[in-house]
Amino acid sequence: MRTTSTLTETFLKYRNRLRKAISPIVSGDDIEDIVQEAFIKSYEAQLKQEIQYERTYMLKTVRNLAINHVKSAASQHNLSVDNMDSLPHELVGYSLDKHVESKERFIHFCRATDSLSADVKRVFLLKKVYGMKQKDIADLIGISESTVEKHVAKGLLHCSRFLKEASQNSSREIASKDIKKQ
Repeated sequence: MRTTSTLTETFLKYRNRLRKAISPIVSGDDIEDIVQEAFIKSYEAQLKQEIQYERTYMLKTVRNLAINHVKSAASQHNLSVDNMDSLPHELVGYSLDKHVESKERFIHFCRATDSLSADVKRVFLLKKVYGMKQKDIADLIGISESTVEKHVAKGLLHCSRFLKEASQNSSREIASKDIKKQ
């Protein structure tokens, strides 16, 4: 079994990389806490059984902890159904309309990105959803910054066309419903 000192050495060597790996996922205030927690979890796992690929194990651990952190924070911010009764009726109707509209836009965005090629989709999502820099994307995937820029441009063009068409179709549906009501 490897000694825990090699785990510590690996952690210290790749600590900045662990931070960078989760910086697009969580806020800056939480990054250090999550990285330290990943080390503790890795240390505990190392005590139970040998970790053959320590760096990979820590990267997966820090990523999973970051995702769990985001999920936990999101669930804490959701309003409970019981609290909805205390809101004014007009506000509830307005917020529900906005919520539905937001969900529809998100669904259209997901459909737009699903219709992109795999390479363009990966680069586009890393840039636009995770906010990564083009250089970081190029380094991560192993392509040139120019290719990253071209993929992002293709993704933007395709998604904007797709969303524009979806918006026009939605407007037509609303207009046809209004005509039927009359």
